Amino acid sequence: MRWENLTDSGDHSRADAALFGADAVTTRTFDTPEFRGITFHEIRARSIINRVPGASRMPFEWTVNPYRGCSHACVYCFARKTHSYLDLDTGLGFDSQIVVKTNAPELLRRQLGSRRWQGEHIAMGTNVDCYQRAEGRYRLMPGILAALRDHANPFSILTKGTLILRDLDLLTQAAEVTDVGISVSVGFTDTELWRTVEPGTPAPERRLEVVRALGERGIGCGVLMAPVIPFLSDQPDRLRATVRAIAASGATSVTPLVLHLRPGAREWFMAWLNHHHPYLVRRYERLYADGSYAPKWYQRRITRQVHELAQEYGIGPSRAQMPRRIPQPEQTGPDLSEPTQLSLI
Repeated sequence: MRWENLTDSGDHSRADAALFGADAVTTRTFDTPEFRGITFHEIRARSIINRVPGASRMPFEWTVNPYRGCSHACVYCFARKTHSYLDLDTGLGFDSQIVVKTNAPELLRRQLGSRRWQGEHIAMGTNVDCYQRAEGRYRLMPGILAALRDHANPFSILTKGTLILRDLDLLTQAAEVTDVGISVSVGFTDTELWRTVEPGTPAPERRLEVVRALGERGIGCGVLMAPVIPFLSDQPDRLRATVRAIAASGATSVTPLVLHLRPGAREWFMAWLNHHHPYLVRRYERLYADGSYAPKWYQRRITRQVHELAQEYGIGPSRAQMPRRIPQPEQTGPDLSEPTQLSLI
């Protein structure tokens, strides 16, 4: 593995810029059922606050990522490409070869205390999930959150992991001294789709329980409705079911994001699609013919539909801390007037 290639500058040719060296890697496996088939590469990083590349579309400049690789095994994960920097496989290797920065909490505390650090917002969970399965064993986030709290440094977390509830007290304490933003990712509520496309994640309804629990503690939580998967989760009735469930959880907001297929993720997702839904392969090739992103007209259509549904179900900051009481629809048989999915191709 080219461990010397893991840098925070994007220059993977400079060994002197490496965040750690090959002699600092300890590889472990565990026989417990939740970790079976997963290999952990423990390292002591040289830096933990990373600057986002200037060309990135991300709305933040600094990130902290205590892990690389992710056992959530989401077939669409855009971060798969990063595993190739270490000569690791971007498919099964990304799901099962997890790099753990064991000194992340102490390193973060030191960097936050540096005179050079200006207290900018730090985003977490934007590359791989900081509350993935490994966090249950390595417990890096409590130390990270404590450091951010003690330095009153603003931060945000995006996660699919229910383990975040373990750290509710720390999140509450941090929110008393700085800006804390929490978002949970729930792209759809269809159980069959979840089992195949996000096999290592908690079920969507369990993630929405996280939203509800955070709200009950006074921590407003938004939902990133991502990804909306063309032809599989974008039908009007499925969008409605998802937004309705999000509203019932008490989410402060819902932000849709259509599936994007960057190199590394694209190949893995298309192989999955060919296995599970081969009749959709040609439609995807046409829809994503111009690159990693779906056409603007398609993205706008999904955004408009989700925003209209959010307005209908009352999602918004005015009732941010209150779980919404959504009346159950009357069971009067199928509604033949229900709009059907538009043909995209």
